[in-house]
Amino acid sequence: MLAQDAQQRPTAHHSAGENTQWQRWLSSSVCKLESANLLRTLHPVSTTLSPVEVEISHSTLKEWHDSIADISGSEHLVDSQVSMRLKLFSLNDYMGLSQHPAICKAAAEAATHCGMGPRSSALVGGYTQMHQDLETSLAALKGTEDCLLFSSGFAANLAVVSALCQGPEAVIFSDELNHASIIDGCRLAIRSRGALQVYRHNDMAHLEQLLAACPSTKRKLVITDSLFSMDGDFADLPGLVCLRRQYGFALALDEAHATLVAGHAGGGAAEMFGVADEVDIHIGTLSKGFGSHGGFVAGSSLLKSFLMNKGRSYVFSTALPLPAVAAAQAAIHVCHQEPERRQNLWERVQQLGDLLGVAVQSPVIPLVVGDEATALAASAQLLKKGFHVPAIRPPTVPKNTSRLRVSLSAAHTAEDVRRLAEAIQECNLHFLPMDQVLSSAATRALSSKALSKL
Repeated sequence: MLAQDAQQRPTAHHSAGENTQWQRWLSSSVCKLESANLLRTLHPVSTTLSPVEVEISHSTLKEWHDSIADISGSEHLVDSQVSMRLKLFSLNDYMGLSQHPAICKAAAEAATHCGMGPRSSALVGGYTQMHQDLETSLAALKGTEDCLLFSSGFAANLAVVSALCQGPEAVIFSDELNHASIIDGCRLAIRSRGALQVYRHNDMAHLEQLLAACPSTKRKLVITDSLFSMDGDFADLPGLVCLRRQYGFALALDEAHATLVAGHAGGGAAEMFGVADEVDIHIGTLSKGFGSHGGFVAGSSLLKSFLMNKGRSYVFSTALPLPAVAAAQAAIHVCHQEPERRQNLWERVQQLGDLLGVAVQSPVIPLVVGDEATALAASAQLLKKGFHVPAIRPPTVPKNTSRLRVSLSAAHTAEDVRRLAEAIQECNLHFLPMDQVLSSAATRALSSKALSKL
């Protein structure tokens, strides 16, 4: 009887190749990206003993270079069988710690003695003494009561915004140039009936206007990057703190690009501006200045308790692997023991600014050329000379603000920077002043309705 029933029932499953509706959609979507010159690809490299240098086969380099050249209209690379070294000015390893002997030793010892650690969510069984010790160290670094580790900085932002801003009584105020992880957190909050106001980049007058129009009964959160990853400028933290005192909102600061980089002790932009104790929520990543992997939120013990219960990206993620935890812990120690690393980084920043004649604020140095083809052609030319400096273009940045994005590391030498500056100067570029770019009509605040549709 069972066999007869099985024969009579129609087949309910289809192989991947038979699902033509999905295949057509995928094919069409990829073709649209390719037609718009927005299709991203991967280019494998081989690591070296330097955190800012890799080895790349000529076939991979040619494919990489020519994919950029095809868009910009520049010449293709000549065939060769020789691999080459590529100096990276495109990483977020600001302190050059990803290959520091102490960090590598800590990660290796953790892997040898503990493996990856318990593979479970932290709440179920993945939380170890090593996780707790790192949270204690991060809280001390940020000057907060407690800290909570996340699987990534993206997950940390997602949890903060989506968990704290649920319900019609919650209103988010977000800088228009905030990171995608903050934007995605805002999307989730909107779906949970939270409201969103986007203020013009670093425009405290516009933010105050929005705050003044918001009923005092609303629960307000202002969230911003502390160091903006595409423009290299800092948030107006003194201005934000003044508004916080007046309007009583909670201030959340994403210090992804500033932790260990800025501040006397590496506490970030909040420490650098002397306002750390007036920031309610410190968000960060372990994958940039720390040279490891993961994310964190530092604040009160009450905040930690709430997020570990209501932050879905925390509750339903596996705890960080112990080698990454050990590496991050070692990174804090190294930065305390070797403060000259931070000094060297900022010396490289000033050196490149002086050599190119551009104003610099941070290790993220945008060289805005305006035209998309010009930025791509310059990036291709630099790649051919052994420097990876990515071209950033719309939709990542506004139209007519395409740029070369240079990111510096403490692992770069003065000679590395000198040679890069020389190669950039050979591109014969004209750079637009960043203050002009940021105040231009190209950047305009998005309405909450428009952002929710992104």
